[in-house]
Amino acid sequence: MKKTMLLGLLVLLLTPGLFSRELTGEDIIQKVNDLFNFDSSYSKSKMTIVTTSGQKRTFISESWSKNKGEKNLVRYLEPRRVKGQAVLMLNNADDIWMYFPRTQRVRKLASHAKKQKMQGSDFSYEDMGSGDAFIKDFSSKKLEDEKMEGHDCYKLELSRNPDGDVSYSRLIMWVIKENFVPVVIDYYDEDDPTLWQKRMVESDIRIIDGIPTAMRIVMINKNDNSQTEMELLEVKYNIPLDDRMFTERELKK
Repeated sequence: MKKTMLLGLLVLLLTPGLFSRELTGEDIIQKVNDLFNFDSSYSKSKMTIVTTSGQKRTFISESWSKNKGEKNLVRYLEPRRVKGQAVLMLNNADDIWMYFPRTQRVRKLASHAKKQKMQGSDFSYEDMGSGDAFIKDFSSKKLEDEKMEGHDCYKLELSRNPDGDVSYSRLIMWVIKENFVPVVIDYYDEDDPTLWQKRMVESDIRIIDGIPTAMRIVMINKNDNSQTEMELLEVKYNIPLDDRMFTERELKK
């Protein structure tokens, strides 16, 4: 009898995860942060903006990222009127430069420019940055689990810290349990945490270079009744990139 009890106890102790603690909000958002913070990346994307009036505008661009999103470079390929334009974002979009091929000049944008719309889209420059904003600028709280977009998800509330340098007072985030992809993020007004501004929805998730990647991202603007779809046409991770390409001088090339 004693031998049977001992064997049963041994099985319990060796069963993986049987006594593992439940993930906290901090645990989950750390895993989301780690997922985004790959060393470098390249992508080619198609961005389609649907304006308030229902008109559509489409842009094709290439982008490069380094140092876990701290450095970002975007070059536009289409349409013809923006071909050759480039945007350099450093320090997680705190510093932004733009190059205009018609004048062959580089212009540094004001410090508050990261809150502005990128090419008139529903993505701000800040939204396109990465880094550790989820960790450094917000405090996270785990809410009740919820199904979203057909996935079993953790639900989190991220509240901006008093010294947080971000344009949103809080975020509500649904994170897929299987892979920690934030399938939906709701963004709330900078000054009014009850005012829902935007919703981002990610879909068509594929494994690229070992990283779960949303090939389609839609940002819905609740205030303007507009939306922007970002479709990844090509993406690569952890590729060698020269630091020189992320400089003001290289923008003109």
